[in-house]
Amino acid sequence: MGQKVHPIGFRLGVSKDWQAKWYADKHYTGLLQEDLRLREAIASKYAADDVSRVEIERAANQVTVTVYTARPGIVIGRGGQRVDETRLLLEQVTGKRVRLNIQEIAQPEQDAYLVARSIAQQIQRRISHRRAMKQAISRAMESGAQGIKITCSGRLTGSEYSRKETLHQGRVPLHMLRADIDYALAEAHTTLGRTGVKVWIYKGDIIPESEKLPIEAPLAAPPVERGGLGEEAKVEEEVKAEEEVEVEKKVEVEEVKAEEKPEAKAKKKAKVETPEEQEGQSSE
Repeated sequence: MGQKVHPIGFRLGVSKDWQAKWYADKHYTGLLQEDLRLREAIASKYAADDVSRVEIERAANQVTVTVYTARPGIVIGRGGQRVDETRLLLEQVTGKRVRLNIQEIAQPEQDAYLVARSIAQQIQRRISHRRAMKQAISRAMESGAQGIKITCSGRLTGSEYSRKETLHQGRVPLHMLRADIDYALAEAHTTLGRTGVKVWIYKGDIIPESEKLPIEAPLAAPPVERGGLGEEAKVEEEVKAEEEVEVEKKVEVEEVKAEEKPEAKAKKKAKVETPEEQEGQSSE
């Protein structure tokens, strides 16, 4: 049957990173349960559509929790009041020192969980699932996504039998490890039962540093020797040489003409003076 792999788990360590970064030998089970309690406490403190994901890091006796949200103003509160309340709550849950960071999601239209949660909420409000899916697809593509696929399954439009409906636009290459694909699942709790919403968003390829070509400035063309010139360059040189020879010939001709002009003038003067002298001599 169909061999379906989780898109994020398939890319861990290649183009995706873990949401919990810590290592433990003996107390692994206790720390894992502690992580689950932290995530449940954050989910209970904030609405599900405010928080996209939670990352947890551990170092000695300190736990660093990073919350990614599309609306940081609601999460932080006035003067950071809600952040302090949440940090105290997490310290009570873990019994350790907790450092809480809030990160804003610049483009919520390209976050798979926020898109899936939005569609699920619209289904709960009895809005047509097809209309909600089309609106989410158009917003994601307008915001710069290269492809998106949305699947809704359950008792759609109040039918007696469950069915599945999928809409997609662009390309979503699930088989490529370097493809940056965000995936999320959300559930809509309706009076007829649960309706599942799955979202895949393709944002482009993540090219590793080793494969990136270095960007170099264009170098000036080195001087080419005559022996390495092509036929076109040789023809151009011959034409230039012929033009230079013609110019030199013209200059020489002009110089010769300039030298001949004073001699011709002197001869003309001599021709003019001889008859006058003859008349003067005859009168004498």
